[in-house]
Amino acid sequence: MALHQWTLLKPDTAGPDGEFSITTGDVPGTPKGWRVTKRTLRTGLAQGVDVVEIDNGLLKSVIVPTRGMGLWRMSLYGRDLGWRSPVRGPVHPSFVPIAEPSGVGWLSGFDELMCRCGLESNGAPDFDDQGQLLFPLHGRIANRPAHQLDLVVDDVAGTISLHGIVEESRFHFQKLRLHTTYTTQFGTSRIDWHDEVENFGGSVAKMQMLYHTNIGQPQLDAGSTLLAPIDWVAPGNSDTAAMGTTDWDRYTAPDARFRQQVYLLGLRTDERGGTFVLLKNSAASSGVQLSFNARQLPCFSLWRNLVAEADGYVTGLEPGTNFPNPRSVEESRGRIVCLQPGETWHADLSLDWHIEHSAVTRVERSIAELQGSHKPVVHADSVG
Repeated sequence: MALHQWTLLKPDTAGPDGEFSITTGDVPGTPKGWRVTKRTLRTGLAQGVDVVEIDNGLLKSVIVPTRGMGLWRMSLYGRDLGWRSPVRGPVHPSFVPIAEPSGVGWLSGFDELMCRCGLESNGAPDFDDQGQLLFPLHGRIANRPAHQLDLVVDDVAGTISLHGIVEESRFHFQKLRLHTTYTTQFGTSRIDWHDEVENFGGSVAKMQMLYHTNIGQPQLDAGSTLLAPIDWVAPGNSDTAAMGTTDWDRYTAPDARFRQQVYLLGLRTDERGGTFVLLKNSAASSGVQLSFNARQLPCFSLWRNLVAEADGYVTGLEPGTNFPNPRSVEESRGRIVCLQPGETWHADLSLDWHIEHSAVTRVERSIAELQGSHKPVVHADSVG
């Protein structure tokens, strides 16, 4: 037998009550040491949040179905990957004021390692000429709970997969459905995810998607470097342009006076559109590789927020269908996905945590091969 399946959430039912747990003994023939658990948090702003921890025997990944199937944390050999947000999460969507007139209520729930931004919009808040909010910061999908959740263990392929379905819809407006599947192989330091966004309505829907992948201490430290096969790089806004483009790819220690920066990158790819970036620490002993396809996600943004640790020292690696400008700006520049009724958009990404110098070096060499002899173009002003 290859597939063993459990339904953890099902539409129109209460679903399994309390904790769910399976391990090696539940699937004969699989390696020792792996476990999957589901539980519901009960305190503070996390009250009512479902979390699923997938431990493949080496890497632990915590996924939050209640928050748009976001990837909350990862850990490896007792070391955490994520960031220390001043927000104590994961925060239940009911405590996140998405429609706050400022447009930035989304920040009240922001603390994931990876959260999706979309689906109707994914960038900065957008206002009409009267100052009324049209589209909030980073959209709504990260604060939409999944209504279906299925777990699959494949004892032949040696994989654990979690599939969830989240809808972002409104009567008289768009009807979008996110299908996402996380997959990890026993005993590896990598997790993959495949997303599909379906227009289940009867008219054309416009969508955007951005994967806000956020890394802080201890992986991010003074002397960390972002490596990528770069075609061009430019400041993402006038504030960043005023700070200049020197050392945009190198990180400093936390500084309470630091002003956040955004850079836009055009990345070089292989013949199939594949590309990746690497955030390595100062000792080059650890690196996080984010891989994706630039045909699906052609726009890459780099967010640098090197403030005091207590304020959220973090950098964001953000592949997307567009750059994180207000939706009206991106739509005017043709960076929006139009889905016909029944049509589906899809994307494939992976996060691999390398914890040996030799592995980091191998990824660096692969980036150098994609870079080739091309010298990146560095723009002084924003081109976004």
